[in-house]
Amino acid sequence: KVFRIQFGDVNFYRFLLRVGLTENKSKTLGKLEIPNQYFFDFLRGHLDGDGTFHSYWDPRWKSSFMFYTIFISASKEHINWLQKKIFELAKIRGHLTKARNNSCYNLRYAKRESLTLLPKIYNKKECVRLSRKYLKIKRALAIIGEGNLI
Repeated sequence: KVFRIQFGDVNFYRFLLRVGLTENKSKTLGKLEIPNQYFFDFLRGHLDGDGTFHSYWDPRWKSSFMFYTIFISASKEHINWLQKKIFELAKIRGHLTKARNNSCYNLRYAKRESLTLLPKIYNKKECVRLSRKYLKIKRALAIIGEGNLI
């Protein structure tokens, strides 16, 4: 089942343009004007829509469980802004890479930095979130004894 929302409000459309959201935003998106108090709510939506969480047992070390929180964008300007804003508010750097096929950029936070970032993203028990992704993260955190972190 697929849901679609369509807005026809001209004032709302102008507001979106003012804060930096444009049509065909994938490659043109840049800095967004988001108040700091709402930034991690925005980031949760970014993770749900254009991000991923990847976890695995590292075969090199028997007891090493690894995970990454990853944000993806086709816009270099946007992903650079995102990295700077996260550093400003959470004091973590992440690692910026370009996808192998050169179509997008990945901003990756490994385990230690993810443990700082995830409680900020899921800062309220009852927040709007993609349940499937949230539960995937909760399961990974439980493996390392941090299941109650978010």
